[in-house]
Amino acid sequence: MIATFKKSTLKGTIDAPPSKSMAHRYLISAALSGQKCTLCGVDYSEDILASIDCLKALGAKISANEDKVTVDPEKFMRSSTGVLECRESGSTLRFFIPLALCLGKTVNLRGSHRLFERPLGIYEDLCKGNGFTFEKREDSVTLCGNLKSGCYKIRGDVSSQFISGLLFALVYLGKDSRLEIVPPFESRSYVNMTIAALRSFGADVSFINEYEIAVEASDMHAFSGKIEGDYSNAAFLDAFNRIGSDIKIANLDVNSLQGDRVYRDYFEKISKSVPEIDISDCPDLGPVLFALAALKNGATFTGTDRLKLKESDRALAMHEELSKLGGGLIFGDNTVTVPKQDLKYNGKVLDSHNDHRIVMAMSVILSKTGGTISGAEAVRKSYPDFFEDIKRLGAKVELS
Repeated sequence: MIATFKKSTLKGTIDAPPSKSMAHRYLISAALSGQKCTLCGVDYSEDILASIDCLKALGAKISANEDKVTVDPEKFMRSSTGVLECRESGSTLRFFIPLALCLGKTVNLRGSHRLFERPLGIYEDLCKGNGFTFEKREDSVTLCGNLKSGCYKIRGDVSSQFISGLLFALVYLGKDSRLEIVPPFESRSYVNMTIAALRSFGADVSFINEYEIAVEASDMHAFSGKIEGDYSNAAFLDAFNRIGSDIKIANLDVNSLQGDRVYRDYFEKISKSVPEIDISDCPDLGPVLFALAALKNGATFTGTDRLKLKESDRALAMHEELSKLGGGLIFGDNTVTVPKQDLKYNGKVLDSHNDHRIVMAMSVILSKTGGTISGAEAVRKSYPDFFEDIKRLGAKVELS
């Protein structure tokens, strides 16, 4: 899909889309609860559909009616299916590997080539240390294990998704366990979100010190609720406001545990000065922060190495696309400097790099410069209604 923009400003009120991160966690927690639960406010992005597919493959019965999803976990983890389709979702893959290791049988998790370029070494080491099968290929990983409750040690500097995935499995196993995180501990907020989701369903999971989590045997129960709004995707909508638009964004919980809520503080700094900002705890904000910095005063970002491990190498992707508009990024050791830039459309078609956040970040810029981006369908991964929403707010964009 190609998105062609004309210069425009946006105005109106809109609800932030539901949080993809929380939806993953609540859907899996509902399946672990053992009782039928209904969740409202679910947005059927490609990543959420991947997690729903995997829950179904493991035996959960799931029905959807508009934005409501009912999870019946009576037969969860009792399916004979040995294949889990993860599509391009890193969260789905990393959340379900430990659950697959609880089954005591061979399971094949499949997805795109890019998905399996992303790190899985923490789980590979776990499998090797316990004598489990772990066979990784270009588009799949085959596992066979019999994970038990107990004490585990896991690195905290690669991705918090490994920690969350292991927490889901330890809760499922139902006995007392301990999880020790080896510092540095990055993206702690995402682990807090996982714990909050599990506790909503009665799981007794909590930090006992800065780097150790206790999972206690507990009686889980049904929980029905609404998925809160997503700060990660709201950031792209709010970025339009910093370049002349007037959008009011509703459905954001001011007490949210989402780490990406810091985007508002970072936007303010970028708009007023030339700041240095550490994004090691919020790598998903990288593209929109780079875009806004390029349009405003510039900025330097540290903690950027993790951007190489996302749907694309996000810093390099942003550099390539900004270069087509007469700009670009400057790379250092775990740093990216974004100079203030005079960006202009010169007829070159931008590329999405098959990355939803690159599409949305460049859409903010193209609303100022005009221009075209190909591969725009990548937004379906996290925010399938992105173009419809911004068009309703006045963006002049045509899809073909």
